[in-house]
Amino acid sequence: MEIDTDYLGSILMDIEDRVEYADIRAGTSRTSSILMKDGNLQEVKSGRASGFRIRVLRNGSWGFAFTDEPSRLGEMALKAIKMAGSLRGDVQVGSGAPCVDKTRVRSSRPPSDVPAAEKRELVSDAHHAASVDGVVSTTVSYVDMESSSAFLNSEGSLIEMDETRVALFLNAVASDGSGIQFGHKSCGGTGGFEILEREDIEELGRRTGEKAVRLLKASSPPSGRFDIVTDPELTGVFIHEALGHAAEADLILQGDSILEGKLGEKIASEGVTIIDDPTIDGFGSYSYDAEGVRATETVLVENGVLTSLLNSRETAFKLGLEPSGNARSAIGDQPIVRMSNTYLKPGDLSFDELIEDIQNGVYLRGSRGGQVDTGKGIFQFNAAESFRIQDGEIAEPVKDVSLSGNVLETLKNVDGVGSDFRLGIGFCGKSGQSVPVGDGGPHVRIRNAMVGGT
Repeated sequence: MEIDTDYLGSILMDIEDRVEYADIRAGTSRTSSILMKDGNLQEVKSGRASGFRIRVLRNGSWGFAFTDEPSRLGEMALKAIKMAGSLRGDVQVGSGAPCVDKTRVRSSRPPSDVPAAEKRELVSDAHHAASVDGVVSTTVSYVDMESSSAFLNSEGSLIEMDETRVALFLNAVASDGSGIQFGHKSCGGTGGFEILEREDIEELGRRTGEKAVRLLKASSPPSGRFDIVTDPELTGVFIHEALGHAAEADLILQGDSILEGKLGEKIASEGVTIIDDPTIDGFGSYSYDAEGVRATETVLVENGVLTSLLNSRETAFKLGLEPSGNARSAIGDQPIVRMSNTYLKPGDLSFDELIEDIQNGVYLRGSRGGQVDTGKGIFQFNAAESFRIQDGEIAEPVKDVSLSGNVLETLKNVDGVGSDFRLGIGFCGKSGQSVPVGDGGPHVRIRNAMVGGT
C-alpha cells in the first residue's frame, strides 16, 4: 500500500496550533519466516501489516494513538490531544531543523522476489550440514522483513524510508547418552537475500554441529580469577549488555545505570573505545530513527573515557545533550532509547600476541546468554565454548564456563585489543519492544577476570 504523505501532512496541519509538537509515523511491512526442527518444517509464515501512529506533546505530556485504518487518523489525533491534555508533565524536545529525505536499502534480490522453495532449500541445507555424527537435534529459523515508512512532524520534516533485512539462526544439540551440549550460529544483515547467498551455509552448519559434539568431550571449567581472552561474539555481547544498556539515557534518568554522573570520567582502560553506529553495514542499521533524527555514529567511550550517551529528543533535552538518533520502535510503539550496531573498536594486536604471555588462562568463545544489572553494574555471561590457555598456547576445551564481575572493573582490566573485527546479528528486547541490532568487536584480553561454571 502506498503511503499518502499529503494526507498525513494535512492531519498535522489541522492540529499543530493545539499542541507544542506532533509527529506521525506510517508504515507497511511484509515478513516471512520458516522454522525447521530436525529436518521437518514446523512453521512457514508470511504476512503483511500496515499502521499509522500519531504522537503529540501538550502540557509537557505525550499523547499517543495508533490505528491500522488511515481514515481514522484524524480521530486518533484528537484522542492523542485529549490524552495529553489530561496530564501535566515536564517533557520537552527542544527545536529541530526540518529534514526532507528519501532513503532505500540496496538489495539485488528482495526477499519478496525469492521463491518460497528456495528459502526452504536454504533452511534444509543448514539442517543437513549441522547434522554431523553426534548431533541429535537441530533447529533452523529463517526470517526476512521488508518495510516502507514515512515520518512527518510539525517542524516540517518528511522522511520516507525503505528497509530490508534477512537472517538465519541455527542451533544444534549433541548428546553422548550421558549429557547434552549446544552449538549456535547465525548470519544475515541489512539487505536482501543476496546476503545469505554469499554465506557458506554448508560450512556454517558443519561448524555449528561440530562445536556441539566437541563440547561433549570438554572437561569441567576452572574456577577463580584468570587472565582471559574473549572472541568477537562474546566481546560484542558484553559491550551491548553491560555497557550499551547502561549508556541509554532513559535508564540514567531513571537512576538505573552505573554510568550516572560519569560523563567525562575514565571508566575503562586506554585501549577501550566503544561506538554505537547505525550507519555502518549491520543488522541494526537505519538512516533515521523513529523521531526523524538522522542516524549518526556515537562514540560512547573514547580511549577509556565516557564521552557520550544514547539519546532520544526528550532525554537529550533533559540532559543538555544533542539527540543521537537512538529513539527506536515499531510503528505502533512509543519510541524509546535503543542501541543500533554497538561495538568495541579494534586495536592492533594479533590473536597470538593476545595469548602469548598468558601462562594459565581461559579463551571464551560465543555466548549462551546471561544477565546484567545496569544499576549495580554487575554481570554474568555464559560462554558457548571455551579452552584453557597454557604457556601462551590454546590447550584443551572446557565446557559450561561463565564470566562474571563488575562492569567498570572489567573494562579497566582490558589490556589487549585485537586487530580483527566481526559484527553479530540479533534482536534486543526492552520494555516489551524488540528491535534488530548488531554487536561485536575484536578479540580482547582481560586480566584477572572471574571465571566459573555455569
